Amino acid sequence: MIRRFSPLITALVCLTNLCLAQQQPLKLWYDKPAQVWEETLPLGNGRLGMMPDGGVMKENIVLNDITLWSGSPQDANNYEAYKALPEIRKLLVEGKNDEAQKLINKDFVCKGKGGGGVPFGCYQVLGNLSFQFKYNKTDSADVKFENYERELSLNKAIAKCTYRVNGVTYTREYFTSFGNDVSIVKLTANKPGQLNCNISISRPERGTASVNGNELQLSGQLDNGTDGKGMQYLARAKAKLKGGTMSTSNNTLVIKGATEAIIYISAGTDFKEKSFKQKTAAILEAALKTPYTEEKQHHINNYQKLFNRVNMSLGNTNNTGETTDKRLISFHKDPSSDNGLAALFFQFGRYLSICSTRVGLLPPNLQGLWANQIQTPWNGDYHLDINVQMNHWPLEVANLSELNLPLVELVRGMIKPGEKTAKAYYNADGWVAHVITNPWHFTEPGEEASWGLSKSGSGWLCNNIWEHYTFTNDKKYLQSIYPILKGSAQFYNSILVKDPKTGWRVTSPSSSPENSFYMANGKTASICMGATIDNQIIRELFNNVITASKVLGTDEAFRNELSLKLKELPPAGIISKDGRIQEWLEDYKETELQHRHIAHLYGLYPAPLITPEGTPDLAEAAKKTLNVRGDDGPGWSIAYKILFWARLHDGNRAYKLYTELMKPTIRTDINYGSGGGIYPNLLDAGPPFQIDGNFGAEAGIGEMLIQSHEGYIELIPAIPDAWKSSGKVNGLRARGNFTINMEWKNGKITNYSVTSPSPRKVKIKVNGNLKEVMAKKG
Repeated sequence: MIRRFSPLITALVCLTNLCLAQQQPLKLWYDKPAQVWEETLPLGNGRLGMMPDGGVMKENIVLNDITLWSGSPQDANNYEAYKALPEIRKLLVEGKNDEAQKLINKDFVCKGKGGGGVPFGCYQVLGNLSFQFKYNKTDSADVKFENYERELSLNKAIAKCTYRVNGVTYTREYFTSFGNDVSIVKLTANKPGQLNCNISISRPERGTASVNGNELQLSGQLDNGTDGKGMQYLARAKAKLKGGTMSTSNNTLVIKGATEAIIYISAGTDFKEKSFKQKTAAILEAALKTPYTEEKQHHINNYQKLFNRVNMSLGNTNNTGETTDKRLISFHKDPSSDNGLAALFFQFGRYLSICSTRVGLLPPNLQGLWANQIQTPWNGDYHLDINVQMNHWPLEVANLSELNLPLVELVRGMIKPGEKTAKAYYNADGWVAHVITNPWHFTEPGEEASWGLSKSGSGWLCNNIWEHYTFTNDKKYLQSIYPILKGSAQFYNSILVKDPKTGWRVTSPSSSPENSFYMANGKTASICMGATIDNQIIRELFNNVITASKVLGTDEAFRNELSLKLKELPPAGIISKDGRIQEWLEDYKETELQHRHIAHLYGLYPAPLITPEGTPDLAEAAKKTLNVRGDDGPGWSIAYKILFWARLHDGNRAYKLYTELMKPTIRTDINYGSGGGIYPNLLDAGPPFQIDGNFGAEAGIGEMLIQSHEGYIELIPAIPDAWKSSGKVNGLRARGNFTINMEWKNGKITNYSVTSPSPRKVKIKVNGNLKEVMAKKG
C-alpha cells in the first residue's frame, strides 16, 4: 500500500526538522582528553586565550595574550634602494628578468634580517598552566576513569569536561571572560573533599615562575633584537576553594581535600600599557570579588551580543551522537548525511572571530589568538598577500562588522612607516607595504625578491577597509579612512610606468605573490612588469578613491587625475592563448601549475571586477584558470577556491571544495602544496594550523548564500544541490547596511525580509528575478 502525504503534512514535517536543527546546541564534543594541541579547545575574549586539553591525571592549559610579541620597532629600509630602480626597470624592458631579480636581491630588499627573526619579532605563547591531579584511594598508576565527555559550547563560549573516578564525578568548566577580562577554570567534585591537585605555571624560555603569598606568577621579558629587553609580561593565578586547604610548595599551589576550586588567571603585557603589573593585579582582585555565577552570566551576555546576531540551518544534521572528530570522518565519507556540519563550521568561524578580536587591540594573526610555541610558524605574523585579509573576509556578511576595526587601526599605523618605504625604494608619493607586517608596522620588502617584493599588500588592505564602508554606509568612518585610501592610491599612481609593448601603465618591478615563471631562455624568475594582481588592485583602488572623494566632496583634482589614469591601465584580466587569465602581463609559462596562490583572480574575489553577468568572457577564463590550478592545496588556498566558485555561481563546485577542505588530518608539518584539511578541533590545517582557512571557508559559505557586490542583493546565488532541500538563515548582512533573513525549499526562496536602519528601496534578486523592494526599519 502506497501512502500519500498531503503537502501540508510534508511541509509541517520539514518545518519540524528545521526547527529541531536550529534548536540543537552548537558545540564541539569529544569522549576523550586531547592527546595533541590540535585536539584542544580554543577559548578567547579578544585579548586572552586559553586551550585546555582536559587530561584526567595531568592537564595542560596553553595560555595566550594577543599582544605578546618578541621584537621591536625597526627601520629596515635601504634608503639607497631607489637608485637601483632605473637599472631594474631597464633590465625588465630588455627581457632580462632574472638579472633584474639578482639586482633586487642585492640592492632592493630590506636591510638586516627583515622578517627572519628579531627585531621583526614573533607572536609567542604566553605560558602553560599545568594541573597534576590526585584521586583518593587510588594509586596514580591505576586511575581508571569513565563517562568522559569534553565539549566547547559555541552558544556560550564555555568549555567543559566531566568524568568519573571511584564513583566521584569531576567537572571542569573553562572560559576567558568577556566580563572581568580574566581566564577562569572551575574544578568541582560531586562528593565533598575529593578534589586534590597541584597547580604550576611555566614557559619554555624567558619566564620565571614564583609564588607571592597564595598567588602563582609567571613573568619575563622577550628578546627585542637589540639589547634583549623587549616586551614584558606577567601572568597571575589565584584559587578560591570550597572546603579543603591550599598551600604552596616549590612555586606550586597545592590543593587538598576541596570540593570546589575556582582558578582565576589575569595576564598582560606592556604593549601600550606601561602599568600592566598594577592593571593585572586590579583585574584579578575584581574577578575574585565577583560571584562565579555572576561572572559567568556577564561573560555569556556580552559574548552573545555578538554571537546571537546570526542563526543558520542548512537542513539535515548528523544526529547519530558522534563526537566531533568522528563526525568529521563520517562527513568526509558521506557529505550528504550532515549539512549541519557546514552550519556548525560557519558559526565556529564566527566564534573564532569574536574570541580572537577586540576593538582597540591587535587583529587576529596567522593563528588568530592561539599559539603553543615560542617560534610560531611564519612568526605568527600578519601576511599581507592574502592571509590577514582572509582573516577578515567573513566579518561583514557574518554580522560582526565592528571586528574589522582593529585591522583598520593596524593599517592606519602603517602610513608613516609606509611613506618612508615608498621614498626609500621608489622615490614615490604616498605609502606602501609589501608582504609582511607586525605590531610595529613593518612595511619594507622582505629579504628575498621571490616572495618579498610584492607591493600589492597595501592596496589589498585598502580593499578590506573599504568593504567595511560599503557594508555600513558610515560616512564618518569613510572620512577617517580616506587618507589611508588616498595615500595608497598616490603611491601606485606615482610609480606607474608605460610598458613599451602594450602602452599600458603598469608597476615595475612587479611580482605575483610567491609564484614564478619560465623565461624564453629557460631560466626562471619571479620579477616582471605589471603582474595581474597589481593591475586589478590598482584599478579597484582608483575607482574606490574616486567614489570616496565624490561622497565626501573633496579632492576633485586628484579624482580627475585618477579617472584619466584608469584609461591607461591594463584591463581587469587578459585572456591567454589557452583561454585562462594570465597571471602576468606577458603569457609566461608557470613553473608550478597547481601553485597555492591564485593571485591573478583577485578581480573575481574579493574585488568585483570579474562577474558572470558583467564580464562573461573573463568569468569563463577564470573557470579555466581554476580547473588548471586544481582543487587541492593548503587549507587557506582551498578556502579561497570556495569563494571563487561561489562568485562564479557554481554552488556544486564550491561545495566540492568545502568537502575537500573538511578532510580530517593531524599533520603539523610546514606545507606549501596539497594536503590541507581540518584538525579534530575544527581548526584549519595548512598544515600547520593557520586560522585563515577557517575564516576563508566561513566567508565561502556566506558567499554561497548571499552576494551583494554587483549593485544588488542576490539570495542563494550559489546554493549547492546538497543544501537545496530546505534551509533558513537569519541575520546575514549585505552591502548598503542591510540585514537579511531568508528561508528556502527545493532551491527556491520561500520567505525573506530585508531590514535597514531606515526604510529605503533596495534591488534584490530572488529566484532569478531582479526587483526593487522597500527595506523595513530594523
